[in-house]
Amino acid sequence: MFGLGTWINTGAIVLGGILGQCMGGFFREKWQETLCKACGVSTLFLAVAGAMEKMLTVNTGDGAFWLSSGKSLLVVLCITLGGLLGELLDIEGLFHRFGEWLKQKTGNQEDRRFLDGFVNASFTVCIGAMAILGAIQDGVYGDYSILATKSVLDFVIVLVMTCSLGKGCIFSAIPVLVLQGSVTAAARLLVPIMTEAALANLSLVGSVLIFCVGINLVFDKTIRVANLLPAVVLAVVAAFLPLPL
Repeated sequence: MFGLGTWINTGAIVLGGILGQCMGGFFREKWQETLCKACGVSTLFLAVAGAMEKMLTVNTGDGAFWLSSGKSLLVVLCITLGGLLGELLDIEGLFHRFGEWLKQKTGNQEDRRFLDGFVNASFTVCIGAMAILGAIQDGVYGDYSILATKSVLDFVIVLVMTCSLGKGCIFSAIPVLVLQGSVTAAARLLVPIMTEAALANLSLVGSVLIFCVGINLVFDKTIRVANLLPAVVLAVVAAFLPLPL
């Protein structure tokens, strides 16, 4: 079946969201707030781990070893230029309008957490190298193993987020279906582009964006993460520039 990995991933998100919605009803408001913060802290650490994996290098010599960091300029340029481009395109506004449309169409007008749940969950499960690489592998070779692994992770993430942020998280399945399905459909065209260096850059900058999602969950501060999404595209483009970033 074409795109089976994406369908598995989408189903896992929906199932996790439904279970989270059922479980969340048994939690008091303060419990849900604590769960939200815990989810945010977990997201922060997952993002830091992903970013450090790409930025830090272990060096050895003379019987000793030490760490060195790199790609700082890549992060700064991609995030700043990507943020500027995102603001010009108003991606966040488009995302929120789609969320509001979903809110109206699904009869959740009274749910104040719907939009936050949809936006935060969508960014958490959509951004990352696993989504792109897994969709390409599924489209070219019919191998959905990476997306199957991602499905398990997304199931747990959305279950926990739904408990604290509500049913809006369930609808993060829609952008996952659209994004990964599109990449799978265009996989043969994307294979030459997604080199090892491009995937490393995508993973690094994607982890930084997920870190921003964690900040929003923990500190209730509004970082317009959607407007930073062009940074991921710029990170892939940077892999083909003859400049050391």
